[in-house]
Amino acid sequence: MGWLWAIIVGFVLGLLAKAIIPGKQHSPLWLTTIFGMLGAVIGNAMARGFGIEETPGIDWGRHIFQLAAAIVIVLFGDMAYTSLRNRKQKA
Repeated sequence: MGWLWAIIVGFVLGLLAKAIIPGKQHSPLWLTTIFGMLGAVIGNAMARGFGIEETPGIDWGRHIFQLAAAIVIVLFGDMAYTSLRNRKQKA
């Protein structure tokens, strides 16, 4: 069940990050989901580093860190994906 939640959270975070970033991103949905999953993991680590532990109810601080990390990862991941895709098309 843990993997299912990781995929669902990654999917939602990836889509939110894509919606927040201006312009069009070209990475496919499966890659956006992976970027979102990475954002969740890194955001959790950052929240722990800043002293935000798991609390009962909705943990808004942790979710903000997750979303911020997902935005950065989607932004740079999409740039890398587009660059690699363009390089393959030129070859």
